[in-house]
Amino acid sequence: MNIVVPIEAPPRDAAPPTSTAPSLGTEREIWADRRRMMERRPCDVGPDGRRSQWRSRVFAVGVTVFAAVAKLVGLAAPGRRNALAPRLVERVFAFADLPPAFDGYRILHLSDTHLDILPELAVVAGAMLAELEIDLLVLTGDVHGHHRAPLKHSVAPLAAMLEGVRPRDGYIGVLGNHDPAEMAEVLEGMGFAMLINGSTVLERGAERLILTGLDDVHRFFTPAARAALNEAPPGFRVALVHSAEMADFAAAEGYALYLCGHTHGGQFCLPGGRPIVTHLRRCRFGARGEWRSGRMVGYTSTGLGVSGAPLRYNCTGEMAVITLRRGGAKG
Repeated sequence: MNIVVPIEAPPRDAAPPTSTAPSLGTEREIWADRRRMMERRPCDVGPDGRRSQWRSRVFAVGVTVFAAVAKLVGLAAPGRRNALAPRLVERVFAFADLPPAFDGYRILHLSDTHLDILPELAVVAGAMLAELEIDLLVLTGDVHGHHRAPLKHSVAPLAAMLEGVRPRDGYIGVLGNHDPAEMAEVLEGMGFAMLINGSTVLERGAERLILTGLDDVHRFFTPAARAALNEAPPGFRVALVHSAEMADFAAAEGYALYLCGHTHGGQFCLPGGRPIVTHLRRCRFGARGEWRSGRMVGYTSTGLGVSGAPLRYNCTGEMAVITLRRGGAKG
């Protein structure tokens, strides 16, 4: 099923967004070729340089062993029930410099859906999202789960899940470290405006909300990510990034809000929700929930889906409605 809700702004005296994202011509083709080349490399690249993949491989083996042991000792069933019980959470963030026209603006933040791993989640989440009134839906990466699975296994349940969701300003997405380059075009076919190291502008009369989206920076960082943060139009800026690992750079560029995912909140956590592993190599303060970097507010979703094994312990999956409010002190 295709989602055809456009990204244009709603018919309420609001102009459609303009975009500084790469066009679908040569720039996009250059990005896609480079991205595919990086996907084939035996190493990852982050803002701190090349990264060995041994940590990820050790973790993947550990998860497989843990899942097998959990099944043997009777912990798999409760872990699966936990994974199938996400929350719809509400967060309100106040900013003194928020343009008045965007006071009360509601953003549905989804991340790490991974519905090819646990497709039943689409039914559960879809029922929670039906008839939800929001202005914008943002998807901060990792739609896909299993690297070798066809993309339709993750995209088809996502389309079904979002069938009843009608954001007034449409859908915006960025890619995660599990998403191949081809995912951008697939999501665009569903109605998403994909931000790949670029920005889009939502306008309400003379007032603007700037949304800057980066390609994944955990595995596929390039200097274009930093350039996109720096070159975004002036105004109230929101960064959409798969990982918190660019938080300090975004804060230095004057962004007001940073939305991300990637960590799953730990997925397998100690009592009290303390993550055992977050997969963050930088900005580890952004492992989950609300945080700050300088003057910038950040929010890391625990993610809707699961990775590695369809289990969660002491960590609930989520979909977050972020409401922007005008108020509070600057800085």
